[in-house]
Formats: sequence, C-alpha cells, structure tokens
Amino acid sequence: MCKEGLTALPTVCIERVKEFGARLAVLLQKTEAVLEPGKCSQNKQRSKHRPCLEDVLRWRDSFDNLLSSKDGLAAFWAFLKTEFSDENLEFWLACEKYKKTRTAAKLPSQALKIYQEFIQNEAPREVNIDHHTKELTQRQLAHATHLCFDVAQGKTWVLMEKDSYPRFLRSALYQDLLDHATQHGGAKPSHT
Repeated sequence: MCKEGLTALPTVCIERVKEFGARLAVLLQKTEAVLEPGKCSQNKQRSKHRPCLEDVLRWRDSFDNLLSSKDGLAAFWAFLKTEFSDENLEFWLACEKYKKTRTAAKLPSQALKIYQEFIQNEAPREVNIDHHTKELTQRQLAHATHLCFDVAQGKTWVLMEKDSYPRFLRSALYQDLLDHATQHGGAKPSHT
C-alpha cells in the first residue's frame, strides 16, 4: 500500500493491523512448534517440536487435558484457525488472563477491552453467545470483578468442548500428530 493510503487510515485501524500482526506471529510460532518434525525426549518431557505419544493420547481423554497442555493448546488453536473459529479460544484465553489481573484498578479498562473485542454486537472477534449472556456481561462491566466474564466464558467453553473439540479429534491435524507420535513413540494408540 502506498504511503498516502496509510496516512489516510484512522489510527485505530493501523493499531488493529499491528495487533493482528502480533497475534498472527504468536500463532505462527505455536503452529510451527506443533507441526515441525521432532521427537519426544527419552524422559517423556514435552518436545520442543512434536508432542509425545502419551500427551497426544491424553488430549482425547478430556478437553481439559488438551487445553492444559501447551502443545495441545497450540494444536487446537491451529485447528480452529483452519475453521475460522479461533475467536472462541482467544476469548477464553483473554478471560483466563483477565482473571489473573492483580491490580483492581486495571479491571474496568481490561474488561471493557475484552467486551468490545469479543462480546458486543458486531465486535471484531464476536463469540457465539446468546443475547441474555451478552446483556448480563454488559451489566457486570459496571462493577468489573474477576468474575464478570464467567458466564460468557463458560458458554464458550461448552461450545468448544461439545462442538470444536470432537471435530479436532477427527481432524487430519490431530491424526497426523497421533500418527507421528505413534511412529516415534513406539507404542500403538488405544482406541476408545
């Protein structure tokens, strides 16, 4: 784009592009970490490049196991990107980060940012939650606490667990990870 075109854009748009670029860089790093070939170490610690067979098998035991693993989270995120539904996971992660905010004075501004990004109608990364949950969340912003997104976050969790997670387990991405881990891990996957 020419220089005149950039100066004509509102500052907010330029900031959004920079933010998107930063998010994309993080995602690409996570995706590369999941998709690059590698081996598990002999002491079964998490590989820098590919997860161990034990980890990949644990992911299908529960959605909690998937998201509590760095490799699992990165693989799931990469899968959601292919379905253009990564906003649910990004919202859930933003809520987790928000809950860890130590300074109460920062809560209102951070809550508003999350609301504007994911909850309000026509939000840039709007998550799929019902109207009543949106209204409840908006009312709770008036007195922002660490819990103001709990209902919306819970509904997003259920949506991912019941819809996206089963598709992830059936996806080519997961099957490739499982096949690679099986070939390099020496064990056969058990089918449940």
